[in-house]
Amino acid sequence: METLQHALSEINILSISVRLGMALLFGGLLGLERVKKKRPAGFRTYMLVCMGAALTMITNQYVFEKWGLSGDPVRMGAQVISGIGFLGAGTIIVTGRNQVKGLTTAAALWASACVGLAIGIGFYSGAIIAYIYIFIAMTALHSVTHKVAAKSKVINVYVEFTNMSSVSDFFDFAKANHLQVAEIDIIKPKIKTDTQVITLLTIKAPAKIEHAKFLSLLSSAEGVRHIEEL
Repeated sequence: METLQHALSEINILSISVRLGMALLFGGLLGLERVKKKRPAGFRTYMLVCMGAALTMITNQYVFEKWGLSGDPVRMGAQVISGIGFLGAGTIIVTGRNQVKGLTTAAALWASACVGLAIGIGFYSGAIIAYIYIFIAMTALHSVTHKVAAKSKVINVYVEFTNMSSVSDFFDFAKANHLQVAEIDIIKPKIKTDTQVITLLTIKAPAKIEHAKFLSLLSSAEGVRHIEEL
């Protein structure tokens, strides 16, 4: 056992194969979860990021063991951490309704790179534990977040009104139902439509309420042509 551990900690064909194989496996499994949710960065992207990070650390270790150079032995790994930000930024988009999407995918890519770095330097236990926690955060905790958000006091909605006076009437409607319009953003439609006013609203209720009921109540206000939760 000790011989195997020693072999996997050194730079040789066995350790390189195991490390890159683990990186491909862990990165691919994280990527599959994103594929199921139709996210921009998926299976192959995660595999390549994780394996590339692992290879960087293997190369880093090889250079210092082969040439015996002095200095920071994890310098190349530091560049992966900063460089992955550019790839992560490419997965973050702002929709036409000012929704920011892709933050979880970007964070997962960064975390996948960190797992790859741990595998690349031979820190197997840290990589395995980190992978398990990341996978739990991306899968099991997704439903928890959804359940909590679905019954919160605050709701962000996209609302189309027939005219500007309808917006004023909506404020009166909200006040009559003990609701507070915390934020309002009036946006100009990119394409001309019959809709006169398009808004993004943040509305607070006095107590926790299921958002399906919340939306049903808001849609009953006069002058509301279309409403949906953001």
